[in-house]
Amino acid sequence: MAGIGVRLNRIFSKNTITTSLIGFGYSMVITVAPMFLVIIAVMVMQALLGFSKIGYADRELYSCTVLYIFIFALLTASPFNAVLSRYMSDEIYNEKFDNIMPCYYVGLIMNEGFSCLVGIPFCIWEYVVGHVEIFYVFMGFCGYISLSLVFYTMLYLSICKDYKKISFFFFIGMLVTVLLSLVLVYWLHVGVSEAMLFSLDVGFIVTSCLEFALIRSYFRENSGKYKEVLRYFKKYWMLMVTNFLYTLGLYIHNFVFWSTDMRMVVVNTFVCMTAYDMATCLAMFTNISSSVLFITRVEMHFHDRYKLYSEAVIGGRGMDIENSKKRMFTQLAEELMNLVRIQFIVSAVVYLIFVTVLPQLGFGGLVIKIYPCLTAGYFILFTMYSAIIFLYYFNDLVGATITALSFCLGTFVGALVATHLSTIWYGIGLVFGSMLGWCMAYHRLRVMEKNLDVHIFCNGNIMERGHGRMPSNKVFDRRLPGKEKGVVKQ
Repeated sequence: MAGIGVRLNRIFSKNTITTSLIGFGYSMVITVAPMFLVIIAVMVMQALLGFSKIGYADRELYSCTVLYIFIFALLTASPFNAVLSRYMSDEIYNEKFDNIMPCYYVGLIMNEGFSCLVGIPFCIWEYVVGHVEIFYVFMGFCGYISLSLVFYTMLYLSICKDYKKISFFFFIGMLVTVLLSLVLVYWLHVGVSEAMLFSLDVGFIVTSCLEFALIRSYFRENSGKYKEVLRYFKKYWMLMVTNFLYTLGLYIHNFVFWSTDMRMVVVNTFVCMTAYDMATCLAMFTNISSSVLFITRVEMHFHDRYKLYSEAVIGGRGMDIENSKKRMFTQLAEELMNLVRIQFIVSAVVYLIFVTVLPQLGFGGLVIKIYPCLTAGYFILFTMYSAIIFLYYFNDLVGATITALSFCLGTFVGALVATHLSTIWYGIGLVFGSMLGWCMAYHRLRVMEKNLDVHIFCNGNIMERGHGRMPSNKVFDRRLPGKEKGVVKQ
């Protein structure tokens, strides 16, 4: 993450209100702008094409299709991205740039293969049981695969610190989406929902092609070392588990409510609970700025302390190592506390705006009742994820995995209990799971602080590990005086 730290330091170093706003806006552009661009494009298409005037069944089918595309594209990509990110970062650090394209191709096959393994049976079910037109099913599948490709390719550009180009590519893709939808509806007279879904597919494909072209311009050589990438999956399998459990935990409470009597079933295939899903989306938007705040704070402050500690370990005195360690963990605690303080203020303001404005826009009733508890849950959730990132800094993969597992299981159990409570407590499952995960992450950070010297200096091996027969335990031979042929083993 060090790539944007210099830029942020230059912006925030002037300590004025204007530069603070500019810095916050810059951080917003490089982190969450792609998501907002997609949302804006969908909303513009709905407004320009008269989406609200088409039949209720068509509207719900389109909405559920887009919802499933996003959720399951994220879920199927999550097991691979963390390991591939680790491999790519290590190879760039070692300046082995010709190993990046083998990593890309291996990850692409695994990611898209797993996505198809999940998506194809569902599409068959949608066509056979739901009796949805085959072309519409195929468009939904293409949107799912193309979006998973977009998410996958974004990973490589993120490692290369090309955040602004990612946002620019999304802008081009979503612009193509909106313009194409207008042409399809008003010139070729295609149905509104079909035109919107097809245009969204084309926009995702354009975005992924632009991302891939930029990656190829950076890494032109291919070493052909594909097996090394697979070895990383064996070595860092806990990264796969952690990232998948965390992503699953984001939506598992939705899945629980999809199984209740309050669910809505569309064409005997798609299942959702509109009020709970909308409240989840609003709660996530309420706390989304925490991602911006965290990256900003870590880039500006903690990363420098971490770098100083690493340099002290390499060639510093014992006193230097101890002092830099204390400063680093002091800074870590300050960053977590500052994140909580600032995000609490931002979330409170956004919450008041939503509660006041949304009922006037038609988002009232059950949505507003569920929204407060979910907002609290996502507030704790994003703080917990910040702690997981710090565990990654210290290579505590066991702690990160335990944290993600605690969060996912806690959210699942809490959501099951919440289905039997009153409406206002529907989001308590997410609150419980996030709090459980946060407590576990904080505990692991405290343990790491107390045992960091053991973790850093006592995990190595004098001899390189390998497979085969154990070497002989004989160290040397000594000849006794007067017995030239006598040999005694010592």
